[in-house]
Amino acid sequence: MQSLLRWSVEHSDPSGSQNPGDGEPKKLDPEIIDMILGKPDSEQMKEKLAIAVDERRSEEERVQALDDFEMLIESIDNANDLEKLQMWQPLHDLLTSPGSTDKVKRQALWVIGTAVQNNPAAQNVFLKMSPMQTILSFLAPSVPAQTRSKAVYALSGVLKHNAGAVRQLEAAGGWDMLRSALEDSDITVRRKTVFLINALLIPTSSSISPTQPPAPVQVQPQPSSATSSSTALTLHPSSPSPSTNFHTPSSPSAPVHPNSHAALQSDPSAMDTSSPTLSALRQKGILTTLINGLTSPVPHGEDGENEGDMDYEEKVVRLLETYVSACRGGFEGAEKGRLREYFGREGTDGEKYGLSEDEMRMLLRALE
Repeated sequence: MQSLLRWSVEHSDPSGSQNPGDGEPKKLDPEIIDMILGKPDSEQMKEKLAIAVDERRSEEERVQALDDFEMLIESIDNANDLEKLQMWQPLHDLLTSPGSTDKVKRQALWVIGTAVQNNPAAQNVFLKMSPMQTILSFLAPSVPAQTRSKAVYALSGVLKHNAGAVRQLEAAGGWDMLRSALEDSDITVRRKTVFLINALLIPTSSSISPTQPPAPVQVQPQPSSATSSSTALTLHPSSPSPSTNFHTPSSPSAPVHPNSHAALQSDPSAMDTSSPTLSALRQKGILTTLINGLTSPVPHGEDGENEGDMDYEEKVVRLLETYVSACRGGFEGAEKGRLREYFGREGTDGEKYGLSEDEMRMLLRALE
């Protein structure tokens, strides 16, 4: 502010005698313009990323720069500018560079997760780098818990509503990694992982046809007439109607933007994460691990000092409800017995698990 005042005084004419039209106009100092109007976001992004990748800078400076960068790319327009500004490669390199500390890598995962969240255009650009193996490597038990948590956040942003990303996940052995994450020593990682799997399991309006429901994995399918009123995730209905599409414009004339899921309407299968997730629940043992998380949970905490977690259990029950009502999945005999025992012990009040009475009733019916 003092610089602005000084510039104003220096360029003023106390006598008022000078003709405004006389003399050459003086150019404004770019620094003064930046002080008044602020730097363009693109310039700020360049500056922050330059600091973040500069290994001569302190860890604190680099982490702060990435924190500032993350706030800038919360804007979807700025996130989409990452490709034009050629910033994706430097961001990805931060995850693998020997000069990146754990905190720098953690912050880079946060930036990536924010940039691709609910942004198909950014997702697809990032996926061209085949980043899945790199992100999954941060789920290893040797990685600090906070970084593992940020890795799940980044995976969530990349995978949601993107069938191509799920294919990359499968090719990289990601389902096995997610199954292990359901038994992570850090309960936050477990919660985020089960929430992510549930989000991937929820069908789009095109992935399961109401007139041609997929065969259940085992027992007889549940009636498809019941609907879900999930409060945990409301992007998709549990039983989609033939006339409703929650990812495409409400009318054929509505504009379609490349960073909108409506851009994928020409190929709805590109959004289908439910089908491969449903297969992985059985084939990769994820459903068994989820049931174990309710009936015989692995202790959590640095020394395994904690047992059980109601928040995690609530999320698992929500996923099982999605599996039954939205995907028409079934349980084997032993699984039914273990789940009946769990609900007999913990109670069958749907409100306890964030379920409506109808949702809870449908889940319990699947255990008969």
